[in-house]
Amino acid sequence: MVLKAELHCHVEGAASPALVARKAAKYGADVSAFIVDGRFVWHDFTSFLRAYDQASALFRTQEDYADLTEDYLLALSAQDAIYSEVFISTDHAISAGLSPRAYIEGLAEGMRRAKAATGIESRMIATGLRHKGPDAVMEAARYIAENPHPLVTGFGMAGDERMHHPRDFARAFDVARDAGLGITVHAGELSGWESVANALDTIRPSRIGHGVRAIENPDLVRRLAEEQILLECCPGSNISLQVYADFPSHPFPALARAGVPVTLNSDDPPYFHTDLAREYDIAAAFFGCDDGALAEITRTALKAAYVDETTRNTLIERLDADKTVRAGDADFAGSVASS
Repeated sequence: MVLKAELHCHVEGAASPALVARKAAKYGADVSAFIVDGRFVWHDFTSFLRAYDQASALFRTQEDYADLTEDYLLALSAQDAIYSEVFISTDHAISAGLSPRAYIEGLAEGMRRAKAATGIESRMIATGLRHKGPDAVMEAARYIAENPHPLVTGFGMAGDERMHHPRDFARAFDVARDAGLGITVHAGELSGWESVANALDTIRPSRIGHGVRAIENPDLVRRLAEEQILLECCPGSNISLQVYADFPSHPFPALARAGVPVTLNSDDPPYFHTDLAREYDIAAAFFGCDDGALAEITRTALKAAYVDETTRNTLIERLDADKTVRAGDADFAGSVASS
């Protein structure tokens, strides 16, 4: 299998049904309304958010969050992933009654455990929630800027992109940028191409979360290609949320052909009954990506990752070494078959 990297996954949304059920037993909570036969169940965006929030509320201590990142990263490593970035939300921590510091330290401990066990590298992208408004996003940015952590290397914004204009959040992103954090923002998922264009003009990110609706404006697609703004694409999520009807109609291959940097990501994997390996399988089955193209998608992700250059180069060396080994195995198999 091709080595993989992921840039777009919400950490609370990565909690497996099995882990959520264990936390429910710990706290005496009933999860039968949204976990059935070991799977999350929901029928529309509102019920998805309800299930997400109810599951997230079962992570209440620093150790709970350590369990969350360790569990997810171990599963991701088993899919041949070598790098992961997860979106975190100090607002979620506060809602759970946990301090932002304890929340981040818990997540970091889980990351350290997973790296010790498998070698997987990981980082956190702190986020503000758009629907909570500009003041809340500014507060999230200031906290991260004033309380740096070596594993928190980016800042973004998630939440309902239909609320507020991106310009309302520009100052918060300036605070994060001045603190040396990489900048990404969700746009162009449930809202159209204008959402992407407005984010580019006012927030000036190096990456866009989702961004696929940019395909609706050829001039914007050309701009993304010229400025090499990376799109953190999540095809499985897009189909589950009916952004597109099916995989053949998804714009991932068209964006790639236009020269836009694109990556594959799982978003909130168990809720959309996907994982990173499935996203790579989708690209192979529906987008015409062979192993070489998939490896280049991983390389694109590593080049855009919010990591120091030493870590980046080490990860790219691992990818190149794996590619060389697989090429050698293919040559050997071919020589055996022809002899």
